[in-house]
Amino acid sequence: MLRPSFAFKLAGRLGSSRKLWAVLSVLLGSLGFLLFQGGKLALMLFVIIFILSVYLLLGQWSGIKRTKGIRTLKHNEFGTTIEAGSTLEVTIQLQIPGFWPMPYLFVKDRLVHKSGRELTFEATVVPDWKRRAQWEYKTPAMRRGHYVFGTTECVTEDVFGLFKHKGELELPQSISVLPQTVPIREWQQFHQMVKGTNHQSSTTRAARETTQINGVREYIYGDRLSRIHWNATAKTGTWKSKEFERESLPKTYLFLDRSLRSYQDPDPFELAVSAAASMFQYGAHRGLALGLISCGADDKYFEPRPGQAQYHAVMQHLIDVEADGVYGARQVLMEKIHMLAPGSFIKLISPVSGDGMLELLVWLKQQQMKPCHLWVNPDAARREAWVKQLKSRGIVCYAVQHLSELPFQLGGGR
Repeated sequence: MLRPSFAFKLAGRLGSSRKLWAVLSVLLGSLGFLLFQGGKLALMLFVIIFILSVYLLLGQWSGIKRTKGIRTLKHNEFGTTIEAGSTLEVTIQLQIPGFWPMPYLFVKDRLVHKSGRELTFEATVVPDWKRRAQWEYKTPAMRRGHYVFGTTECVTEDVFGLFKHKGELELPQSISVLPQTVPIREWQQFHQMVKGTNHQSSTTRAARETTQINGVREYIYGDRLSRIHWNATAKTGTWKSKEFERESLPKTYLFLDRSLRSYQDPDPFELAVSAAASMFQYGAHRGLALGLISCGADDKYFEPRPGQAQYHAVMQHLIDVEADGVYGARQVLMEKIHMLAPGSFIKLISPVSGDGMLELLVWLKQQQMKPCHLWVNPDAARREAWVKQLKSRGIVCYAVQHLSELPFQLGGGR
């Protein structure tokens, strides 16, 4: 039995062969009409058919198989990295060698996700007299993940639509789409979890800075004038601030629930990943040491560390992370509990609620941990009841339906 792709190719070749024989038959017929009938009409008919036949046959050397091109990504300030939800503007410039008349060019471009999902973009362009063509298109809002551009396909036809001529060119390029994030101004409840519920200082004071300068960082809007590092600002031409060493704090972990059974559709998991990425972004800006526990088809554990290196490593992991775990949150944490220092603050990012989650949070408290539940995609009917139930046990819960709610829930306003 023939495979479908092979059958289609064979049918295409047979169809082309039949059309070729049809053209040759018409040419031979007109030649016979000229030889046996003669006259001006037969001569004119033969000349016309001969010219058209030469035009159709020369299409095999149209030059489209030797097409060259360049793909350019526009308005991409961060190279090959964009954030989920952003669109990408792509420009493809083509140059077709040869001289055969080309009325139009059908172009198809492919953007392939690492999981195998494919985005296809198609358009028809008209080459200029130098056989150059330019095509611009915009992608839809990109989802998180790694993408590569596939083969770009160029197809043209003769003016009668009898023969198709196809060419392919490889323009390898990759795109990394980071999780969508939302800026968090302040995590006011953080100090309550690491210092105790009766402590009333802000997050910055909970991680009080020493007088020892640890380096230079980018200026953050709102930094005091006394923090400006004038020498570094003058040398670089951009605003720089002094970075001071901070007093040690209890270790903080984010636990990302990747159990396949926890998510009925992909949107809640995307929300969970975006929430984790937003909190790591906040921690990187504030100099907080955050760790990550992420167990699914792969097992990833990031020890709490401050700095941009930790932030970038976690973000690279979150680009491709999927809800592909076999075990639930309880089984995973029971295996990892020996790696967590007593007194650590652990935030569970999960759409799960109910008795099982309550038992897990209480068990973490018994292990001398300070748990917190970030409830993504909460059930509207049980939202207030679940938050109150955890609050009665001394456990903080943030119910987040949309990513834009996260800053408000954490206490920093919208």
